[in-house]
Amino acid sequence: MVYLAVFVDMLGFGVILPLLPFRTERLGGSGVWLGGVLTAYALAQFVAAPVLGALSDRFGRRPLLLTSLAGSAVSLALTGVAGSLPALLSARVVAGLCGGAIAVGQAYAVDLAEPGERTRALGMVGASIGMGFVFGPAIGAALAGLGFAGVSFVAGGIALANLIAGAVLLPRAARPAGQRPSQRSGNPLATLVQAVRLRALRPLLGAVFAATFAFAGMEATYALLGGRQHGLGPRGLGLVFTGVGVVMAVVQGGVVGRVTDRFGDRRIAVTGAALLGLGLVTLPYGPAWLSYAALAVLATGQGLLAPTTATLIARAGGSALGGVLGIGQSASAAARAVGPIAAGAAFDLRPAMPYLLGAALCGLAAALILRHHRGADFHPDAAPAEQPA
Repeated sequence: MVYLAVFVDMLGFGVILPLLPFRTERLGGSGVWLGGVLTAYALAQFVAAPVLGALSDRFGRRPLLLTSLAGSAVSLALTGVAGSLPALLSARVVAGLCGGAIAVGQAYAVDLAEPGERTRALGMVGASIGMGFVFGPAIGAALAGLGFAGVSFVAGGIALANLIAGAVLLPRAARPAGQRPSQRSGNPLATLVQAVRLRALRPLLGAVFAATFAFAGMEATYALLGGRQHGLGPRGLGLVFTGVGVVMAVVQGGVVGRVTDRFGDRRIAVTGAALLGLGLVTLPYGPAWLSYAALAVLATGQGLLAPTTATLIARAGGSALGGVLGIGQSASAAARAVGPIAAGAAFDLRPAMPYLLGAALCGLAAALILRHHRGADFHPDAAPAEQPA
């Protein structure tokens, strides 16, 4: 049910994405306003994710996840009634604050999994997110005839149904007995500060930021590149990004758990960073078929990288599971906030520039992952490394 709750939550969010730019324009927004509306979600998620994760360590996963699902329904309703640019921007901020619940869902799934199944569980959460973004925009495009408000209210109804289903079906105890933190009454902010001070966590957060920056830059600029080099229009681009989402979902949902069982999370994370970089450096060159092959390679790399880095972060954080996963989501959100802007500026200088920059960042991500406990892979039963600076 945790995977279903995350999937439906992302589905509702994805439904309105194709219409947001047009709604912003209709309300009189310029390109700057559009960038602000799209960035507001990531910035709010950057702030909220570690706090929600830490609160879930203290009060439990279920109540925090349900609260966030309720907030998603409210944010979509607010989006539908927003009659001005400030109101629309505020609604997206509310959505981002609730979007920090991804970390709670990750922690929930890890709590319910056996120690050796953590990466597989996190991969399933990633697949749920990916499929939500695959099907959500397609549904939104199909419902466009209802108008922006109508589509927003449909998405809000989906979110409300998700909340009701979660209240009935989500397990009441996320952690088996005997696996709860020794202290549940501590200050969540103090827990976050302590988690950030872990030496084992810093290179992983840097790797997440670098790799997400690279991937978000590709997402922001490929429409321009594909249109110029291969004549792709909106329909073709939609199919391309649907294919990228499907590849990522398949890798995270069915492949990553198997390969990490054999090779370990750290090696697979490094492999994922390498594949992501290889796809990016190949993408702006050659004919259309090579571009599509590069997209499949980088989607595979991102599908391998995201759940394995999340697993390594979870192990580094010890009992502050929700808090450290929230910090990981915060690093990802920060990259998604600034990556598209930087990639757009780089594209204006030279179309290949954001992809070459992204490949270099993937190399940095691989180096940071290797630096994390260099010389030894984590194993499912390994004790977390809690080493404050």
